[in-house]
Formats: sequence, C-alpha cells, structure tokens
Amino acid sequence: MLTRWLGGPKAKPVTRRVPADTRVYAIGDIHGRRDLVRELEAAVLADAGRHPAARRVLVYLGDYVDRGLESKGVIDHLLRPAPTGFERVCLKGNHEDLMLGFLDDPGMAPSWFHNGGLATLYSYGVAVRDGGDAIPGAAVSRALREALPEPHLAFLRGLALHHRIGDFLFVHAGIRPGVAIDQQEPEDLMWIREPFTRSQADHGCVVVHGHTIEAEPVDAGNRIGIDTGAYATGVLTCLVLQGDTRGLLRTGPGT
Repeated sequence: MLTRWLGGPKAKPVTRRVPADTRVYAIGDIHGRRDLVRELEAAVLADAGRHPAARRVLVYLGDYVDRGLESKGVIDHLLRPAPTGFERVCLKGNHEDLMLGFLDDPGMAPSWFHNGGLATLYSYGVAVRDGGDAIPGAAVSRALREALPEPHLAFLRGLALHHRIGDFLFVHAGIRPGVAIDQQEPEDLMWIREPFTRSQADHGCVVVHGHTIEAEPVDAGNRIGIDTGAYATGVLTCLVLQGDTRGLLRTGPGT
C-alpha cells in the first residue's frame, strides 16, 4: 500500500529505479520481534501474488537482535530458506556488531547490555546473575559462545554491510556523504546518524536504511529511512520498490 512520506528538506528529485521486472522488499529493524517479521513476510507474500515480477528480493536492513525477547528466534527464522521465488539478503546492523564485539571482548558488556543485549542473552538462555550477584562479563561471554549455535555465529559473521539493486543502495545506518561506497568505513555503515540524515547531497543513488527511529518512514529524496521502532511500537515497516514506484507494507494498527 502507498503512504505519505515525512521528512525535512529534500534533495533535488531524480528518478531512481530498480531493474526491469524486479520487485524489492526492504525490511527495517526487527530487534527480536519474530512475531512481527513473520506477520510482515505474510503480507509480502500476499503482495507478491498481486504483482508479478521475474525477480523478487527480500532485503533485511540489520538489527535482528536485542531489545525484543526473541533474538534467537529471529535468527532461526532468517536461517530458513527464503520463501519460494525470493532471494534473501541480510545486512549487518550495529546491534549485531555489538553482539559480536562482546563475544570477542567481554569488556564491552556495559555497552551491549545497555543497548538491549540482556534480552538477547535471555533468548539464548544465558543468565547474567546468580543469586542476585552479577556474573563476570567474561563468564557471560563464554556462556553465550557455548549457547550460540554455530550456524548463528556464521550468520552473524557473514552479514554484508551494503547491497545495491539498480539505483538503490541498502545499508543499515547510512553512508558518509562525499565518500565513495567502496571507501566507506564499516562503522559509518552500521552507526552513522546526523552527518548522513541531515545531508541533502546527491549520493548517486537512493540510500535505504534503518537505525534512526522515526514515527513514520522518511523519504528525503536522497535517502529513505524505514526504522519505525518495531520492538516498542509493533510497527515493522517494509519498503516496496518496482520500476520507479515506491510503496509500503507494515504491521501494526491500521494495517
């Protein structure tokens, strides 16, 4: 379904397209809400049945873990085969980066826990307290590594940082304006905010991203942001692209 867009001043409009006979579904930050991603994918399948295309691509923009209570379940879901007739592309978000960082360096415990990591530990059955006393971060890191199925670790370590389809570049957080994509720093692709979201520069493509929560999706001309805070709002958003048309599917009230 189509919807209005919100946002600040727009870059000069330029027609951008995905390749002919390709339909793209880009899904925003899931954050442990397996219920919502399953609901949204059902809407995607129904939409695909109404709109024939030779190629259908599901792009997930990262942040599968933390905050919601089913991080493990989300990764289990994404490890299953893509729906029949679809390609699946999974990108890396800053929360996957935090989780991997904690596995390599238990000293990152305060940062990860503060950003929702406790919910991820819960989903893998890892305790952080014993009789009311905090378990040392190194012990929790070892426990997580033991509880983490090898396919989950391989999935996390194998996530791409960006993916391009036609005139659209998909990343988790955004890009550093004025820097070629092959020279972008991974930290910017996963973590950047204002230098990107406030930019009106023509990036040579439309950057589709999550990471920065908005009440509604934002189309600023040079970028489209679709993180609608699903873990708290119940609204998980999917951008639909075909030719030069853009639409939305989403979960939550009013859908």
